[in-house]
Amino acid sequence: MTNNNISITLIGSRLAKEGEEFIFMGESRECKKCKLKRTCMNLEPGRKYRVIKRKADTIHECFVHDGGVLTVEVESAPIVAAIDSRKAVIGSKVSYEPPKCKSFDDSLYDILYPEGLKEGDKCTVVKVLGAMDVDMTPGCSLKKVELKV
Repeated sequence: MTNNNISITLIGSRLAKEGEEFIFMGESRECKKCKLKRTCMNLEPGRKYRVIKRKADTIHECFVHDGGVLTVEVESAPIVAAIDSRKAVIGSKVSYEPPKCKSFDDSLYDILYPEGLKEGDKCTVVKVLGAMDVDMTPGCSLKKVELKV
C-alpha cells in the first residue's frame, strides 16, 4: 500500500532526522544553478512537512545548505490551529478560514493564523485538542485542532 501524501525530496543534512518538521520556503537564487533543483523543489512553498525517513546516507553538495543535502521521505505535517467549534469534528473535511474574532491575546496569534495554512485550504480534522480557554470576542467559540492539508 502506498501513501499518496509522501514525497521524496532533498533536505539539508542537519534537518534530515525522522520526525523533524519544517516549512518549505521555496527556491532561493542559488538553487537556479543546481543540477538537483528538480528533486529539491518538488514541495509546495509555504507548507509544513515532516521527515518520515532518510532514504540514503549519500550527501549531495548544495549551494544553500553548508552540510549538503540528503534524500528523505516527507509527508505533510499536521498543523495546530483554532477553528469554529462547530467544525471541530474528527475526520471532518473543512475549508480553512481564519477565525473572525476581533479581539484576542497576542500570544494566540500563531494558533489563530498558523504557518502552513492558507485561507480556503481543504483540510481534514485529525485531532481535537480542546476548547480555547481564553477570553475571546463574545460569540466567538473556537476549538484547538490538528489539521492536515
